[in-house]
Amino acid sequence: MSKDPSVLLLEHHLKALKLPTLLRDYASVAAVCAQERSDYPQYLLRLTERELIDRERRATERRIKEAQFPVIKTIDSFEFGAQPSINEPLMRELLRGEYIGKKENILLVGNPGTGKTHLASALGFAACSQGKRVKFITTTALVTQLLEQRENRSLQRLYKQLQRQDVLILDELGYVPFSKTGAELLFDVVGRAYEQTSLIVTTNLPFEQWTEVLGSERLTGAMLDRLTHRVHILEANGESYRLKQAKARKRK
Repeated sequence: MSKDPSVLLLEHHLKALKLPTLLRDYASVAAVCAQERSDYPQYLLRLTERELIDRERRATERRIKEAQFPVIKTIDSFEFGAQPSINEPLMRELLRGEYIGKKENILLVGNPGTGKTHLASALGFAACSQGKRVKFITTTALVTQLLEQRENRSLQRLYKQLQRQDVLILDELGYVPFSKTGAELLFDVVGRAYEQTSLIVTTNLPFEQWTEVLGSERLTGAMLDRLTHRVHILEANGESYRLKQAKARKRK
């Protein structure tokens, strides 16, 4: 049975207006409202509420995808009991996202395998859910991109992409030392983000050893000055999860 011309036209208009939830649900909601004898404003209210909820969900999913997390991690799957050195109340406070509006940074410092990347990802996931633009990248990968874009004379375009973010997560600072040029380009990113974008940095190195990676005491001091001006520091000094699992397997 063919549809009424007015129904076909309505569906065409809903598609043109990019209202997929209204298109999907207008008939079923109309049936419910008719049964409940709801008036037209109540009918429209129910439909528009569904559209807004779905639109927010799709926008959040898009932000999470664009953030490029290596693995989706949330705070619900983090075992604070296994890492008692981490300040859980501070972490839960930061998950509310107030640091983003204040342009504050977060440094996660501690031993390898203690969940720093998990916590950084959970903070990024929460920020995406709060409507913020997030970019996750390892520090080594970022420096590699910076060097490549510099060679291709398109460095400014990459800078602009990074500056559009509300939160920039730099993972694993300290595993690979950088060349002089690479360290200077990384400093440029930190300098441009200063009081403009919140940085979340994970590192296995205490601050006094950052020179081993950045090569220059002067550059290290200038970078730390910008990172720590408005900062929350979370320390993770427990035993590696991976080491614990390896020991458990050996005992079995």
